[in-house]
Amino acid sequence: MEKVTRTKDGHATRGRRSVVAFGVAALLVAAGCSSQSSSTSTTAAVTTTTSATTVRIGLEGPLTGSQSSVGIGMLDAARLAATNLNASGGILGKKVVIVPIDDKADPATGVAAATRAIASGLNGVVGPYNSGVGIKTLPLYLKAGLVPIRLTSANSTEGLGVTLQPMTSQIAPVATAAITDWKKVGSVALVYDKTQTYTVDANSAMTSSLKAAGVTITSDTAIVPGKKSYASTIATVEATHPQLIYIITYYPEAGLIAKAMFEAKSPTQCLADFGAYDNEFIPTAGIAAAKNCPVVGVPAPNDFANSASIVDLYTTTFHTAPGTWSPYAYDSVQILANAATSAGGFSSAKLKAALNAQSDWMGWTGSVSFPAATGDRVPPSVAVVESNDAGEFHEDRSWAAATNASF
Repeated sequence: MEKVTRTKDGHATRGRRSVVAFGVAALLVAAGCSSQSSSTSTTAAVTTTTSATTVRIGLEGPLTGSQSSVGIGMLDAARLAATNLNASGGILGKKVVIVPIDDKADPATGVAAATRAIASGLNGVVGPYNSGVGIKTLPLYLKAGLVPIRLTSANSTEGLGVTLQPMTSQIAPVATAAITDWKKVGSVALVYDKTQTYTVDANSAMTSSLKAAGVTITSDTAIVPGKKSYASTIATVEATHPQLIYIITYYPEAGLIAKAMFEAKSPTQCLADFGAYDNEFIPTAGIAAAKNCPVVGVPAPNDFANSASIVDLYTTTFHTAPGTWSPYAYDSVQILANAATSAGGFSSAKLKAALNAQSDWMGWTGSVSFPAATGDRVPPSVAVVESNDAGEFHEDRSWAAATNASF
């Protein structure tokens, strides 16, 4: 199966074979052998197995806690990738085993979990998702001789492994263009979570990007997550008379802020930042409020070209739709396997060189290359998504048309 992508003028181009194009036999094996449901995904114990016969890949993320929706989607996707690899002989003839590493989106918890996983024996690691956790755990993996395929986006984690995720420096220009070229506003109020590394970095990046674009920032309001309602915060921000409120928080708070704006019948436009992009944003806000507040994120799992077979397999296997970050965890395991095969193993120097040598590798999330200088994926897959009546995210076509964007 060829991958079909769109150029900025809307024409289709064809690339090399996609790793999500399964044969019928692989589909049947994967569906039969990877039947764990999301409800049991976080309970697997970390145990040491014989390295002569297995490849152990850690998956670090918030598997429990307020952001567990992200972590479960990542873990299930990693397990699906392992099942697919094992159906084709594993990695260098060894069975791939996914080791869950639950950091609960908390740095201290992450350090303890990562330390245990490293001691148990790992050949590779995918994650973490939260940048604040990654600042603490990524150096531990590197010290242990691993090359993390991280899912962090804060530029402060740049260089700590490689990533398929967009970085704040790649996200801010897209968000700013959405505000100026699509929403066509000249004044913005920022609301950000001051407790998280990513959101602090994103707030700084957006402040600089908006000012450079000539946008007036009427207020820059810091919040601490945990409130049941942000109605008073919105009232204070509205008093500065912005044309748009840009929400830089993770999805639980972003959903509540969007809900507060909708319930207050706010005339101000709403746009949520990358950290808010998760399926749970929609039920947290409510469908009506979510529809009123698009999100700067990445394409939905089934918005990628040629994704139907892998989305169907994921849904059949886990009895739920893929999480928003499932495609990125899936591709991370796949590209790690591809690089390890090229490198002949998991020696950090050889593996890093093999990852940096990836050029236009094609996966669920599209084309991937890792510049050696940063390890940050190019091209970044940033998109503005909207909620529909069914409570699903999809690319906002009016945004794509207004900004001449494609992914």
